[in-house]
Amino acid sequence: MFLDLSPLRVSRDYRLLFFGQLVSFFGSMMTFIVVPWQMYQLTQSSAMVGYIYLAEFVPMVCLAFVGGALADFLDKRKMLRLTEYGQAVASALLLINSLLPRPQVWVLFLCVAMHAGLAAIQRPAFESFIQQVIPPELMAAVMALNSIRWSIGAIISPAIAGIIATQFAPWVAYALDLVTFTATIYALYMVSAVPSPENAERPSWQGIKRAWKYAFSRQELVGTYFIDIAAMFFAMPQALYPALAVIYGPKYVGFFPAAIAAGALLASLTSGWTAKVHRHGLMVTIAAMLWGAAIIFFGMSDSLVFALLFLGAAGFFDMISGIFRGAIWNQTIPNYLRGRLASIEMMSYLTGPMLGSAKMGIVAESFGVKAALISGGILCVVSVAGAALFLPKFAAYDGREGVKQKEREEAERAEMLRVSQAKF
Repeated sequence: MFLDLSPLRVSRDYRLLFFGQLVSFFGSMMTFIVVPWQMYQLTQSSAMVGYIYLAEFVPMVCLAFVGGALADFLDKRKMLRLTEYGQAVASALLLINSLLPRPQVWVLFLCVAMHAGLAAIQRPAFESFIQQVIPPELMAAVMALNSIRWSIGAIISPAIAGIIATQFAPWVAYALDLVTFTATIYALYMVSAVPSPENAERPSWQGIKRAWKYAFSRQELVGTYFIDIAAMFFAMPQALYPALAVIYGPKYVGFFPAAIAAGALLASLTSGWTAKVHRHGLMVTIAAMLWGAAIIFFGMSDSLVFALLFLGAAGFFDMISGIFRGAIWNQTIPNYLRGRLASIEMMSYLTGPMLGSAKMGIVAESFGVKAALISGGILCVVSVAGAALFLPKFAAYDGREGVKQKEREEAERAEMLRVSQAKF
């Protein structure tokens, strides 16, 4: 019933990355809260806050393909190190801009675009690295532990960031973020080398196309992509946090993301039962619909307490969906495709929040915050249910069969390579 700590016990490399990213993410979450707040203070526009996420979306889409192809071929440690350095530079630019007498809006857009583009290159390498140091049967536990790491940072850090932004100045949060990058960089210099899969493909357009063809040949993978995009596009509330802080009080700006993270943490801490559930697709569908329902009630709330409780429920169901989506990806995708498929996964779980945040800001600008939230929650429930109806194999998917399929595909590829090498 409770959290499975096995991945931390069995892998030194996973322990290093886990604790290094725990510290680094704490600082990154401060920036996540302070950049929209600073944008709202400079422009007084929810739409401009929404455009921040649009600025992240473009480089993420453009570079995700590159990151996936490189992750299947190059040294993953070097990729992770270089991207961490790049993200630290983006935080340094935010710090410098915030110290100017008149901080520039375009610098905020530039820095979030830099951070998103580097994350698009980094994430596939990280996912591929983890798959090679942790056995497949522990991937559900890895997803839960990763969510614990995320939740700890996302609960405490936003609350502190809200106080810093409203009572002190944005530069303080950016400076703290810059300092915390040292933890992950140190961990990345301590982890062991993990070789690329034997006969790994060189990065190429043909290799990228093969990965996409594979992804869309499996309905259980397609379902994870489209259901998460639908849920997040229609019901992601993050662009409205600064406007909600005007309604409830500026000091509460960090409480909204913290509430979602608290719900996610509760889901992770009680996630032991997920290992016994094999209908992964069905669970993703149910959890995504419940996320939408929680956002509807969040939008209807007039009390801060109830608003935070419903946001917590939304975070709980989103994490349940994430655990089962992660299990589908990490237990069933062959190692030689893992980096390229991780780039597709990243596009799926970031496209919804980024485009959805832009959409939510625009709708709120025209119709009000509550109307944006309630309509978004309703459209989320309807769209997720519709996607599940059009993808019947997704709802019927059994994780045990997925593991067997991965074993067959890797054995077939090994045999194909053996025969090919024998001919020469």
